[in-house]
Amino acid sequence: MKTFYLHRFEKTDQGTIGIWACPALGFSCFALELPWRDNKQGLSCIPPGTYTVVPRWSRKYGYHYHVTGVKGRMLILIHPLNFAGDKTKGYKTHSAGCIGLGQKHGWLAGQRAILNSRVTVNKFRNLMNNQPFKLTIT
Repeated sequence: MKTFYLHRFEKTDQGTIGIWACPALGFSCFALELPWRDNKQGLSCIPPGTYTVVPRWSRKYGYHYHVTGVKGRMLILIHPLNFAGDKTKGYKTHSAGCIGLGQKHGWLAGQRAILNSRVTVNKFRNLMNNQPFKLTIT
């Protein structure tokens, strides 16, 4: 089973940005999550650790990945998104605790964001071909 690594490097109320990479596959991109809010459902990124990620399908996102084994949380998905800010502080979010992948990070409509997310998630999904993997977050 392949292992992906998510190294978080910027943590603000506008979101948590990191590098998502699998050296064995030569794949890397940026990731965006909600800010850390004590692992609260719908408000927080998940705690650092190692998780198993499995393929999943839903009407809303089609084929995507589901991060399992997060204590106190469910349905942590990997899907396209641009924003993951703290909505209680007035920032936009497309996340309820999920992880978005993007080719670049920058600014969109005056807020921190990841860009080219749909293309990046599709590339990642095609690379993984519905295979489960491990995710280590630091």
